[in-house]
Amino acid sequence: MNQDYIKPDNWSIIEEGFDTDSVKSSESLFSIGNGAMGQRANFEEKYTGETFQGSYIAGIYYPDKTKVGWWKNGYPEYFAKVLNAPNWIGIDIEINGENLNLNTCVDVKNFRRELNMKEGWYHRSFQAILQNGTEISVNIRRFLSLDLDEVGIINYEVAPINKETKIVFKPYIDAGVHNEDANWEEKFWEIQDLNYSQNEAFVTARTFKTHFIATTFMQNSILLQDKNLSLQPSKVSSSSDKIQFEYEVNVAQGEKLSIQKIGGYTVSLNHENTEVAAKNVIQSALNKGYDKLLNDQIDAWAKIWEMSDITIDGDVKAQQGIRFNIFQLNQTYLGKDSRLNIGPKGFTGEKYGGSTYWDTEAYCIPFYMATKDQQVARNLLTYRYNHLEKAIENAEKLGFKNGAALFPMVTMNGEECHNEWEITFEEIHRNGAIAFAIYNYHRFTGDYSYIPEKGLEVLIGIARFWHQRATFSTKRNQYVILGVTGPNEYENNVNNNFYTNYIAKWCLSYTYDQIKKVALEYPSDHKRITEKVKISDTELQSWKKVSDNIYFPYSKEYNVYLQQDGFLDKELVKVADLDKSQRPINQKWSWDRILRSPYIKQADVLQGFYFFEDHFSKEELERHFDFYEPFTVHESSLSPCVHSIQAAVLDKMDMAYTFYLRTSRLDLDDYNKEVEEGCHITSMAGTWMSIVEGFGGMRVKNDVLHFSPKIPKEWNGYSFKINFRNQILKVSVNKNETQFSLEGNAEIIVFVNDRKIVVEPNSLVTV
Repeated sequence: MNQDYIKPDNWSIIEEGFDTDSVKSSESLFSIGNGAMGQRANFEEKYTGETFQGSYIAGIYYPDKTKVGWWKNGYPEYFAKVLNAPNWIGIDIEINGENLNLNTCVDVKNFRRELNMKEGWYHRSFQAILQNGTEISVNIRRFLSLDLDEVGIINYEVAPINKETKIVFKPYIDAGVHNEDANWEEKFWEIQDLNYSQNEAFVTARTFKTHFIATTFMQNSILLQDKNLSLQPSKVSSSSDKIQFEYEVNVAQGEKLSIQKIGGYTVSLNHENTEVAAKNVIQSALNKGYDKLLNDQIDAWAKIWEMSDITIDGDVKAQQGIRFNIFQLNQTYLGKDSRLNIGPKGFTGEKYGGSTYWDTEAYCIPFYMATKDQQVARNLLTYRYNHLEKAIENAEKLGFKNGAALFPMVTMNGEECHNEWEITFEEIHRNGAIAFAIYNYHRFTGDYSYIPEKGLEVLIGIARFWHQRATFSTKRNQYVILGVTGPNEYENNVNNNFYTNYIAKWCLSYTYDQIKKVALEYPSDHKRITEKVKISDTELQSWKKVSDNIYFPYSKEYNVYLQQDGFLDKELVKVADLDKSQRPINQKWSWDRILRSPYIKQADVLQGFYFFEDHFSKEELERHFDFYEPFTVHESSLSPCVHSIQAAVLDKMDMAYTFYLRTSRLDLDDYNKEVEEGCHITSMAGTWMSIVEGFGGMRVKNDVLHFSPKIPKEWNGYSFKINFRNQILKVSVNKNETQFSLEGNAEIIVFVNDRKIVVEPNSLVTV
């Protein structure tokens, strides 16, 4: 049974009724972010029930010492953690001498929260009866400004219902925070300075080891019936890491007292003096005022939705799902800063260290390429180029030479910081996804310049790694790749994983071709790069020898490529024949039992068929899909989207729709029973792909967009937009036809089911 307390709605995530059991899940689902910072939907007021406090700042991390039982050569020394940042949202509230605390109130009525995705704000309201008999009505709105991205704003209103009430607002900023997932219970922040004057306060803290400096700030205004009282705090208390103000007001029955709290972070990544920067940004926010800040927020989100919205007609849950996914992706990363990337939990939790995984290249880049300017995707590629030296160091630690590069499975600064050996040492397919993203960027944008400027050096480092990682087998008279883990993490330390071998072959061959092309078309770049990396024709020929002779395990009995050499040695019991009480197996079974089972965590062979679709026939895809899908448990968030796309290609529309719902509502319906730890941000990009590439059938072939539109029977219609080479194409599909319209000043040619169509600017073409 999945959770189902989120109300279906086209534009909002809504919860009605207060249930202590769902507080932590809702803290994840109602999280807000603006690309520069984010926070879980923790209550501002004191709450003594179960909660997972979390505020995060993009790019700020801590190298938490690795915790492993037995050290092996090549282990990363630390696991980089996204840091729980100092808390700026806190407002303790005293009502006639009693703390407002939803965990101890006599009654909480009409509790409602809403995450308005269209306008980018979070709202919570309720009525409460306290133990002292006072009844109050509370209304809170909070948002993180997209325009002033160091600023968040809270408007917290309290109205006494049954009697005149003494209300004390006690806003604070607190750097005495810890991470839920700290390995050694260490503190991550040391206080540098605490300052306050009038209604402003500043706590400046520095991270241990990495020495990032952050000033956490607040500014408070108190309003009665929306009129500013120009109050100063009646009391200020400060400890070693916290500053708290008190504002005391007697409020008549039925009147409304509000605190407007401006808060946020200024950090040393962007400022020489973070406290001066904090004072300046408070002033900018005050100059605009609450209403203008809110209107600017609504306008900024309207611009984002204008390009990235996907509409679905006739299926509210599907519509809510895709918008939630698009909203969270935009809250997490807006592409302004090439030092930043997309963590698997974004700003919604700490799991996975908040770092960069292969998810960015395999799943996220298509979304950002098509819904933003191509510079955003280029920034994501540049992020890896900037880490190339570290990738070479990572490979050297494992014994590779001559500039071979192994990009990390998990990273903040280019160093590997994942501490499970079967992933760190073996899940080397991530190198392939990074090379594939360079190819995918050129294929989609037509911008080749990235390759001679930066991309070719990355490709050469990756190709050198694959060349050295392959072993010549005299028994097979072919090259093999031993001791790996593919995307399917339910098979560790296997030989000849199909996907890994295939992407290694492709990387070697693709890099060889790009070196030849750059030599012809960009001779000065070719000279600069080849002198820098010292590459010779002899080396290139040795790559070619490996790529032309890589071994792929194949079953003549089933007529399919095998996941890995030993797959058919397993007891091939299908998922449908597995007792439902055993699922999810990653929570019910020992790891030993999982590794001996045939069960697939996520698309593995099929991931290869997804990336290299044009290398295989539709019949081959169908054979492999029909063989592997029945063994797939989809216990990775990255699995259902690939299966949805391939089911759509194969006209298995009921399956495609089921997988789409699973990927789009993975967190809203909490399929994997873990949403309280945070949302699955990177897999949300896969949800976008399952509509655009799955149902819409969008592909780029020979510099031209192709579509093969299909529609689930549950929908009346759907639409999306694509920014293809600076021309914005809108595609609308219903049960009878597909319509195209174009913003731009030049026509565009597209193919629909292999039929050529010309779309003129500002006109509608119906197919």
